Amino acid sequence: MQQRLTILTLTDMKKDIFRFLADNAIQYERVDHPPVFTCEQAEELVPPMPGVHTKNLFVRDKKGRRHFLVVVRYSKSVDLKALSSKLGISNLSLGSERRLQRYLGIEPGAVSLLAIINDVESAVELVLDADVWQEDMLQCHPLVNTSTLAIERGDVERIFEITGHKWRVLSIPERTR
Repeated sequence: MQQRLTILTLTDMKKDIFRFLADNAIQYERVDHPPVFTCEQAEELVPPMPGVHTKNLFVRDKKGRRHFLVVVRYSKSVDLKALSSKLGISNLSLGSERRLQRYLGIEPGAVSLLAIINDVESAVELVLDADVWQEDMLQCHPLVNTSTLAIERGDVERIFEITGHKWRVLSIPERTR
């Protein structure tokens, strides 16, 4: 039986994600830090810890029928047009704050692969960059941008299974400057 959580506020989100992790024996390393809204701020304010630094993009297709959470290395600039083509869909664009709240139950600045615990209908498709997925540990926010967790790839995979999310690993196209 899959565990599903109802999350109402940012404070509740932080508490519930840690309960979810504990209830499912997901191990992690944690550091708390000032709020970070960009990868540059994270580089400056997040103390060193193991794992690949990730960035997460919440995107949708042109008609807003399909939604994706794209996880890449923090330094990668994603070519959304090329990714659209690779996924065989039309015109990817960033999802709005309203859609982010509706599908993943989080605020901008805290987008994280852990937010899938709020996607009880598995409406969001997970796409992980092959470059990230080859690493032993991944860094992510615990649904707020004032902490960072490092979680082993095997435990990340277990989170996907527990929540009933399918995922795919692709070489995400990078935008050329």
